[in-house]
Amino acid sequence: MSKSILILAMVSVMATIASGKIIRRQLAIYQSSVPETETLANETMEFVYDYRYCVDTTGRLNDNISSDNMLLQIGPDGLSKFSSYKNLTVDSILMRSSQEQIANAALEGKLSNGEFITIYKNYPAGKLTHTEKICTDWFRYDEDMPSLEWELTDSVENVLGYECQSARCKFRGREWTVFYAEDIPLSDGPWKLYGLPGLIMKATDENGHYTFECIGIKSKADRPITIYKVPFNKVSRRDYYDTKHRYDVNPYAYYEATTGGHVTVTDNAGNPSLDAYDPIELPYDYIELD
Repeated sequence: MSKSILILAMVSVMATIASGKIIRRQLAIYQSSVPETETLANETMEFVYDYRYCVDTTGRLNDNISSDNMLLQIGPDGLSKFSSYKNLTVDSILMRSSQEQIANAALEGKLSNGEFITIYKNYPAGKLTHTEKICTDWFRYDEDMPSLEWELTDSVENVLGYECQSARCKFRGREWTVFYAEDIPLSDGPWKLYGLPGLIMKATDENGHYTFECIGIKSKADRPITIYKVPFNKVSRRDYYDTKHRYDVNPYAYYEATTGGHVTVTDNAGNPSLDAYDPIELPYDYIELD
């Protein structure tokens, strides 16, 4: 596996409001090369989803929605991969650029990553595999394919030209309403959602905090379905969320504790931010609440 040179960019985002302040911290880490990959299969179809999620469920911020385009790749024998389309673009830039071009692209913000979460269904067979990069480390957990108890409902909605039927289910602390297209006979969908007699084209939780909507289809596709060949930390789902939370509430301290590096955080005037290492309270909930 190739050794990556890391380019760090620290961003502390603060929004002041009448009742106090909400702090959102980001630690962007740009790598100068793409890890080696293992090909699992070739896809047969692919679908692009607009993924939107609320980063402030208190409603105190005006700009409280983040988004990314996600790619669902369909392979043989029920295998599928759900990952960031933006990260595929970044990987492509890294693979065809010199180190100088990569450094310039990072400074220009062209290497800003999307979501690092990747969901594999039926890899290995009968399992759901979640991989994700947290700070500089890669994590992976495997679980049995979850059993989703869908209730079919009467609503109908047109998504990308397809007439879609509705269904809902409760899954790990949220109630999801989805619209699926029977004309696309794939029992799959975005994220961990699946199990209906047609592709899930749109999904929203009851509060509208997380939504997925299909915005593109490629019916004849041959992009390989791959997985990074990196030294994954194999953990349980619970341990993954514990680690993710530890990073999200204090990314600078997490970076120093896990890498031995140092992060200097300053305000707009260039003065050291004395409370940068104080844990913050997250103004949002994770997609799984259990």
